[in-house]
Amino acid sequence: MLRVTVLCQGRLKEPYYADACREYLKRLGAYCRPEVIELAEDGPIVSRIPKGAWTAALCIEGTKLSSPALAALLEKQASLGRSHLCFLIGGSEGLPEDAKRLADFRLSMSDMTFPHHLARVMVLEQLYRAFTIAAGTKYHK
Repeated sequence: MLRVTVLCQGRLKEPYYADACREYLKRLGAYCRPEVIELAEDGPIVSRIPKGAWTAALCIEGTKLSSPALAALLEKQASLGRSHLCFLIGGSEGLPEDAKRLADFRLSMSDMTFPHHLARVMVLEQLYRAFTIAAGTKYHK
């Protein structure tokens, strides 16, 4: 089963964000082996990227994708034999440049700025949506 790791700088403090993350992690479990790893706000993220994982850096200058396009991108990685996907979410100052350079793909959620805690919920929801699109279920309308 495909492994999906979300590496996050900063810890969730707000219970409503934590609850939302738990819900999407539970839902994702039907499609992949999801994992969220929290690092200190200024903790080194590059050293924690799983070896051999295809990596996407979440950053405003990245490529904007529709939900079906994200699903296609994830399916493509799986078809290329990737067994581990990793998504990087920076802290309040964003991702360090070395993490962006190392990533295989730069993904932007929007031109708008979101709190990094909310971005985590959004990434997990979009991953769940992408897997349901790929599976042909009715979640994505």
